[in-house]
This record gives sequence, structure tokens and C-alpha cells, in this order.
Amino acid sequence: MDTKEPTADAGNGLADPPASADGPPADLAVALEAVTAERDRLAEEKKELLDQLKRRQADFDNFRRRAERERGDVVEFAHQESVRAVLPILDDFERALKAETSDKAYARGMELIYQRFFDSLKKLGLEPITAKGQKFDPHLHHAVDMVETGEVEDHTILDEYQPGYNFRGRLLRPAMVKVAVTKK
Repeated sequence: MDTKEPTADAGNGLADPPASADGPPADLAVALEAVTAERDRLAEEKKELLDQLKRRQADFDNFRRRAERERGDVVEFAHQESVRAVLPILDDFERALKAETSDKAYARGMELIYQRFFDSLKKLGLEPITAKGQKFDPHLHHAVDMVETGEVEDHTILDEYQPGYNFRGRLLRPAMVKVAVTKK
């Protein structure tokens, strides 16, 4: 049997490992297997950590968007409640404008104040609901009076007692109306 003795490599001073007849030495194969297993374990751990990082990032993005939306909803709700609180003042202005007065300058001043106030509310998102002459819609109108008539179509709004308003597309207050009912 011909065995080679470890000899020093002339270039780097390292000894050659003993060679086996069927391939690399057994220690190297075991070490290679251990390193490969460690590499596979680390690759799997990396994959799990990246997946976990992506999930956390998505959760954080969802949280951030939800928090922004909720903050916007709170602000919108605050605006809505503020506008709802001043609607009686708007109603009073409208009644005051309908009252007769001999002082034309006073009446003109009231009209200007009303118009400025109403324009400011419109900028915030207040939208009047058109009622008179429309078909009655229970989602937009509150019928406080019903009149039997054959002159107009059934469930047509004849008169508006109090105007209704939407705020940014949502019903803020239904219009109080008088509705026509066909005679039986």
C-alpha cells in the first residue's frame, strides 16, 4: 500500500491532508456537511426574517393609513358638528330676511351678512338640499304635512318649511316639507 506522508507545501507551508482512496478525507466531508447544513439553516432563517420584516412593514403602512384616515374623520366630524350647531343661526337669518322692514339699508346689510355667512359654510362643505317641486325622498326629506290634491303628482313636495342640508355628501339635516297626496 502506497501512502503519502504529509509534506510541507513549498509555497505556503501547509501540510497536505491525508487522502483516501474514494475521495476527500472523512473529516472534510463531515465539515462540508455541517457547513452546508448551517448555510441552509441560515438561508431559511434569513427568508423567515425577511418575510417577518415585510409583514411588519405592511402592518405599519396599514396602521399609518388607518391613523391618517381616522384623524381625517375626526376633523370632518368636528366640522360637521360645528356646522350643525350654527344651522339654527342660518335659519334665523333666513326668517329675518323674509320679514318686512322700512329701512332698506338695514335689509341690504342683513342680506350681505347672510350671504357671506352662507358662502363660508358652503366652503366648509355645506350643501343645500333642493326640495320644492321634487319627488319626496324619505332619506332626504321629513314630511310634516300631507295635503290631498289632484293637481300634482303623488308624493310631490309642495312647500318647504325648513331647508335641509348635506355636509360633504352626507345628510346633515333633512328638509321639513309639505307633501301632496292624491285624492282617493
